[in-house]
Amino acid sequence: MKKTTRWAAGLAVTAVTAALGTWGIAPAGADTRPPVVVELFTSQGCYSCPPAEALLRDLAVQDGIVALEFHVDYWDGLNYRWHGSWKDPFSSPIHTHRQRLYNVSIRRQAGVYTPQMVIDGWQEAVGSRKGDVQAAIARAAPGPKLPVAIKGGNDRRAVVSGGPGGPAEVFLVNFLKKATTRVTSGENHDKTLHSAHVVTGLQKVGDWNGTEASYALPPGPEADAGCAILVQAKNQGRILGAALCR
Repeated sequence: MKKTTRWAAGLAVTAVTAALGTWGIAPAGADTRPPVVVELFTSQGCYSCPPAEALLRDLAVQDGIVALEFHVDYWDGLNYRWHGSWKDPFSSPIHTHRQRLYNVSIRRQAGVYTPQMVIDGWQEAVGSRKGDVQAAIARAAPGPKLPVAIKGGNDRRAVVSGGPGGPAEVFLVNFLKKATTRVTSGENHDKTLHSAHVVTGLQKVGDWNGTEASYALPPGPEADAGCAILVQAKNQGRILGAALCR
C-alpha cells in the first residue's frame, strides 16, 4: 500500500512539473539549465503591440527566461490619420537591423513586422500569440546551452564555459527594468503603455571560440536598470548561452 501511495505521489509531482514547464515556469529549485532568450521586436506606434508587451512582462519574471524588448524605428514616421505619427523614445535603427537579420535567417526574407518574438535566435512567432510563443519556448528549452555566469562586484566579468558551437560573439545588453509612456499621437494615441526589459544598449564585449573564457564588463547598472549577457553564433545565429546580471 505504501509503495502504491509513493508511486501515485510521484506521478502527481511529475504532472505538476510538466504543466509548469509547458508554461515556461520553473518550479523552485527545479530549473538549473541555462535560460531561453526571448526577444520582442515592437514599437509604441504599433496598435497591435501592447498585448505582446504584456506577454513579455509576464515572461520577464519567470525563471529560465531572458526577456528583452527591442523597439524598432520604422514606425516612427508613419502617420495615422489626423493623429499623426509617434516617435518611440526607445526606438533604434540598430534594433531594426537586428530584426531584419533574424528575418533573413529564420524566414528567408528581409521583410519585418511587429510584434514579433524571436526565441533563442532560431524560432519566431507573432508576439501576441501566447500559445505559439510558449510552444517555441518549450521547443528551445531542452536544447544544449553554454553555462554563462556573471562574477565579481565592481570588477564584474562574464564567464562563458567551454563547449561546442563556436565561434560566437558575446554581447552585453542593457535594459530598463520597467518603463511607462503616455503616448499622445499615432495609432496608440491617448494610451499609457507599460513595458519591461526595454533594451537601451547592445554592446559586443568579445569573441568566444569554444574554450572557457572571461570578459570584462563595465560597472553594474543603476537600480532601475538591468543587463544580460548573450553568447550568439556568428552572423547573428543561434543563442548558445545567456544569463541575466543579478
